[in-house]
Amino acid sequence: MAKNWRPVSTGKFLTILIILFSLPNTALFARDVEIIVLDADLAIPLEGTRIRSWDGAEYECDENGKAQIAVPDDRPVVIQAAYPGYENGRLAISPGQSSFTLALRLGGVMENRELVIEAQQPGTSETKLGRSVAISGAELARTAEIGIVEDVMNSVKLLPGVGYSGMFNAMPSIRGGDPGDLEAVLDGFYLARPYHWGGGMSIFDPKMIESVKLSHGVFSTRYGHTISGLLEVTAKKPSPTEIELDVGLATSAASLNLSYPLFGKGGIMLMGKVTYWDTLVWAAQGINKAIPGNEILGMIDSVSVAPYIRSTALSANYRFTTDLELTLSGFFGSDGVGAEYITDYDEDSLLADDGITGSMAMNFDYHNYQGFGIAGLNYTPIPKMILRTTLGAGYTELIAKGSVNNDVEVHYNQKFLDMYGALFQLKGINLDTSQSYHAPDINAKIDSDNLVFNAQGRFDMDWDLSPALPGFLLAAGVQELYTNWRQYENVGIAGGPMEQFVWEIPAGELSSLAIAGIPGAAILRPLDKIVDVNNHGLFSSAYTLLEYTTPNQFFGAELGLRMDHLYFAGKDFDVVTKPIWNPRLNLDFNILKNKDLFGIPGFLESLSATAGTGLFSSMNENISFIEGNNKGLDDMKLNRSWTSVIGTKIDVTGGWSFTIEGYYKYVFNRAHILADLSGNSVDVGWGFDGEGHIGGFDLQLQKLTSRYIDGWISYSFTYARYREPSSSEFGFGGIGENGNEWYYPSFHRFHNFNLVLNIKPVRQFNIALRFGFASGQPAVKTTYGDVIPYPVQQVTWDGEKYQPVLDENGNQVIIQKFRRIPIREEKTRGPWALPLDLKFSFFIFNRKGKVQTEIYLGVENLLSLVYKAEETTTYNGYTGKEDKGSNTAAYGLPIPMGSFGFKWSY
Repeated sequence: MAKNWRPVSTGKFLTILIILFSLPNTALFARDVEIIVLDADLAIPLEGTRIRSWDGAEYECDENGKAQIAVPDDRPVVIQAAYPGYENGRLAISPGQSSFTLALRLGGVMENRELVIEAQQPGTSETKLGRSVAISGAELARTAEIGIVEDVMNSVKLLPGVGYSGMFNAMPSIRGGDPGDLEAVLDGFYLARPYHWGGGMSIFDPKMIESVKLSHGVFSTRYGHTISGLLEVTAKKPSPTEIELDVGLATSAASLNLSYPLFGKGGIMLMGKVTYWDTLVWAAQGINKAIPGNEILGMIDSVSVAPYIRSTALSANYRFTTDLELTLSGFFGSDGVGAEYITDYDEDSLLADDGITGSMAMNFDYHNYQGFGIAGLNYTPIPKMILRTTLGAGYTELIAKGSVNNDVEVHYNQKFLDMYGALFQLKGINLDTSQSYHAPDINAKIDSDNLVFNAQGRFDMDWDLSPALPGFLLAAGVQELYTNWRQYENVGIAGGPMEQFVWEIPAGELSSLAIAGIPGAAILRPLDKIVDVNNHGLFSSAYTLLEYTTPNQFFGAELGLRMDHLYFAGKDFDVVTKPIWNPRLNLDFNILKNKDLFGIPGFLESLSATAGTGLFSSMNENISFIEGNNKGLDDMKLNRSWTSVIGTKIDVTGGWSFTIEGYYKYVFNRAHILADLSGNSVDVGWGFDGEGHIGGFDLQLQKLTSRYIDGWISYSFTYARYREPSSSEFGFGGIGENGNEWYYPSFHRFHNFNLVLNIKPVRQFNIALRFGFASGQPAVKTTYGDVIPYPVQQVTWDGEKYQPVLDENGNQVIIQKFRRIPIREEKTRGPWALPLDLKFSFFIFNRKGKVQTEIYLGVENLLSLVYKAEETTTYNGYTGKEDKGSNTAAYGLPIPMGSFGFKWSY
C-alpha cells in the first residue's frame, strides 16, 4: 500500500527534534546512575574527574563531583575514575542501586610520587560567549572521525558562523571574511598553509588533537595575524603511565597511533596516515568502461594520479619537576593529484567540426610537501604564575607542472572567408576553404615551485594577582615571526585557451603585418613570463592583557592591547610599515544562575550576556608575489578590521543550551592586486585600500549529554559586501572584481544551516548524521549569441615594433579565431548546497580490559545521487567550442564517497 507523505513545516520539524532530544533515558535494557567522586581524606568533591564506563564511554564530573552515566540494568559492570595527582579508582556498579560514591586518594601519599595537577593555559580549549567556540573529546571524535579522510575541519565546518565551503574544501569563510584570512595555530605556533590537496583537507588528524577552538569574535590579544578567524589547535598529550595504540584500516586510508609513557613523567605519541584512492578511482573507471554514457563517472577518467596523502606526526612531553615541563610537536606530510583531459576533434567524434581535426590535451600535476617542528617550555616560578616559551620552524613547498596542447589542423570556414576573404585578397593573400594551417604552437605551459619557510618564537606570561588584587589576571607576551617566500614560475603562453593573452591591435604599429588595417583583427604574441621572487617578512608583536572577575562571577571584563609591526624586503626593495595598535575589550555578565522556572527547581541553570569590540590586523599571503618593480609598494599597510559582537546564552536543565550572537565587522586597508594588460607587457601593481562591510547573526540550539540522541542545530545569516577603490577592470585573482563598486565576494552565502545528530539506540551501535543546506554563492550567468570568427596573426615584439611570425615557406600565417558575443549578463546566485553524510558504527567492547573495536560504514556527499554534477569545461577560442578540463587542481570526485573499515584501540 502506498504511503501518504505530507510536508512538515520548519516549526514542526524543530519541535519533533526537540522531542527526540528530550526522550527520557529509560531504555529496555539500560538505566542511568549517579556517580559521586570525593577526596578520600577531605570528603570534598573532585570536579573534573574523568570516568571511563564499562563500554569505553567517558564522562566528566561537575562542580559537585557528580556524573550521570548509563549502565545495563541486568548485570553488574565495573567503571574506572581518574583525577590528576590521585590514584585511579575502580567501582562495581550492581543492579538495583541508583547512586554510588567513589573515594580517591592522593597518589603522592600512597606511592611517594610527585603530585602534579596540570592547569590549562588561560584562553585555550574553552568556549567563550562572544569570542570562540571549542570542540574536544567525544564531541570532536563524533564529528571529525567520519568519511574517507578524517579531518578536524569536518567538525569546524559545522559550527555557527562558518560558511559552507564544500566537501573538499578546508578553507571556509568565517563570518563573511575571506577564506584566506583564517589563521591556524598549533600549541601557539602559527602554521603556513596547514592543508592537504590545495586546501581540500587540513593536516589536523583528530586522533592527534585534544581540542580545537574557532575564535571568530573579539578574541584575546594573545593572538593576531588575522582579521577574520583564528583556529587554535591543541595537540593531544600522550599518557604518562599507559601504552595506548589505535589502528585504523578502511577502503581508502590506513592510520596508526602509538603512545608510549616515559617513566611516569611524560610520554611520546607517534601517528602515521596513508590514503590509497587508487583502488576507488580504478573501480570507478572500470564501471565507466563497463557502463558507458554516465557523465558523472565519465569525469573520473580524467584522473591520472589519484589524490593521495602521506603524513606522520609526533607529540611528546616530559615533566622534569612539578614546575618545569618540556613539550615537542612535529609533522611531515605530502599530498598531490594529477589530471589529464583530452578533447578529440576527429571525424568520428561528437565534437568534430567540418573544418577542424586533431585534439586538445590538458594535463596538470600538483605535489605538495610540508613539515614543522615545535618545542615549548612551561615553567611555574611561583604558584600563581605561568611562563611559556615556544620556538619552532616549518616549511611548505608546492610543485606544479602543467601544459595545454592544441594539435589541430584547421580549414578556414566559409563564414570567416565571407567576412575577411576579400580584404586579405586586396593584400595579395588568397584564402579559401581548401587551405588549412597546422597550429602546434598555440599552447601553454607552467612550471612552478612555491616554497614558504617560517621560523618563530614567543614568550608568554600569565599571573594571577590575587590575593593582592582579588579576581585580577595579568598576561603579557612578545612574538617574532619570520617568513621567507620563494616563488619560481616559468609560464609560457602562445595563446592557448587563455583569451587574456591576446592583445587587440594598437593603431599605427602594424605596418609590417598582413592584418594591418583589417577591422576586428587581433595579434597573438607569445608570452614567456618568468617569476623569480625571494621575499622576506619579519612580523614583530607584543601584547598585554588584564582580566577581572567579581567574586560572585556576576561580572567579568577583559581589556587588552596588541602591537603588530612588519618589515618586508625583496631582492631590490624593502618596506617598513608603521606599528599598528589593536585595543580589544570584552564585558561579560552572568545575569541569572540556578533559578526555578515553570515549577521546576533550578530549571534555568544560567543566563549570560556579553559585549565586545576590538581591532585586528594581518597581512595576507598575496604579498608573497610582490616584486620590486610593482607599483604601489610605498603605500603598503597591514590589513585591518574592526569587529563588534553582542551575544547571550541560556542554559537550562537537561543539558540544553541556546546561544545567539550578532556581529558587525568593518574591513579596511585590505591588500589587493592590480594588473594592467593594455600595453605590451603585464604591469602589476598593488592597492591597500580594499574595504568591506560585514554583518550577521548566529543561532545554536545544542544538547551534548544524552543517552540516546545528542547534537546541535545551528543557523547563520551573513551579509558581506566588498570593494577595491583603486582596482580597474583588469583586476584578477578574485580581487578587484568590480573596482570601486560594492560587490558580494565569490565565497559569500546568505544562509547556512547545520544539523548534527548522534543517535545511539544501544551502546554497541551508533548512527552519526550531518546534514545542512547553504544558499548559493554569487555567479554571473552569461547568455551568448553567435560565435563570430576573426583573423589573428602571430607576432613577436622586438622592443620597438611587432614582427610577423613566418611559416616554413616564409609566408605570414593568418589564423582564424572565434569570439563569443555576449548578449546578456545577469548577476545571480548558484544553486543551494545540500550536504548529507552518514556513518554507521558498531562497537565491540572488552569488559575486562581496555580494548575497543569499531566497525563502520560511512557515506559522504550522499545527495550527489540526486543532483547532476556539472562537467568542468574551458572555452577554446581556436575552435569556438567548450573543451574538457580546467587549468586548476580538483581533488573532489563527483560521486558519493563511501568508506568501510575498522578501528582498534587499546
